[in-house]
Amino acid sequence: MKLLQMADPVRYSRMTTEERRATFLLEGMFRPGELDLAYVDLDRTVVGSAVPTAGAPLTLETTPELRADYFLERREIGVLNVGGAGSVTVDGTVFELAKLDCLYIGRGSKEVSFASSDAANPAAYYLLSYPAHAVYPTAMVKFADLEGLKLGAVETCNKRTIYKAIYRDGLKSCQLVMGFTLLDPGSNWNTMPPHTHMRRSEVYLYFDIDPAHRVLHLMGPPQETSHLVVADREVVVSPGWSIHAGVGTKNYAFCWGMGGENQAYDDMDPAPIAELK
Repeated sequence: MKLLQMADPVRYSRMTTEERRATFLLEGMFRPGELDLAYVDLDRTVVGSAVPTAGAPLTLETTPELRADYFLERREIGVLNVGGAGSVTVDGTVFELAKLDCLYIGRGSKEVSFASSDAANPAAYYLLSYPAHAVYPTAMVKFADLEGLKLGAVETCNKRTIYKAIYRDGLKSCQLVMGFTLLDPGSNWNTMPPHTHMRRSEVYLYFDIDPAHRVLHLMGPPQETSHLVVADREVVVSPGWSIHAGVGTKNYAFCWGMGGENQAYDDMDPAPIAELK
């Protein structure tokens, strides 16, 4: 398991491009036939990916870093499929996940495995896990059953639809909040105007980015911003003191997830555009 240690705003201001990428960006995940995990010291987050191919499913195993008998002994996890159709088996119960279907797996679940339905178009599971002090039932929501919230406008190049999956009024969890945003063709800005929230860290998975295109993810304190150039299926970890916004060279999608002090989606400290530097 890779270890990602966050920087504070003081060290951030002195970082080179490569140092920022090594600290805040997870590259090289979603490798066919592998399950990859990274432990982030911020809020004890675990970020992962699983891309099962032909043959045996991939199993979610515990690691020495967790000091646990099994991965979900003291944790919960959200799973979003960003690839082809597949299934996730939790303690013998099979959940069929098409693209953009989301699964919540509660604390205490012992056996979790991931499979693909078609080796030519494998499922690609994005995993986001936080510690949990309570047990909530494992449950799934289909993309077709999610009610999208339309925001933005063509004039501001940010027309998009937000889908909330794991939150207070959806799939119940201990502290995990998770959903995704789809940008309309012709729009390329996300989370603009930006915000911060010291009470919760946030993690972005960017996906459905065309191979020749990129997203410029804006980060840092509102008065000292910088950017990361992000490719398809790469992950940005955002501390509470940092904004998290982005602009793509073409429309794209991203999964947002958080853990921390509360589950209030609208708990934000605005950073007005005119005050950004």
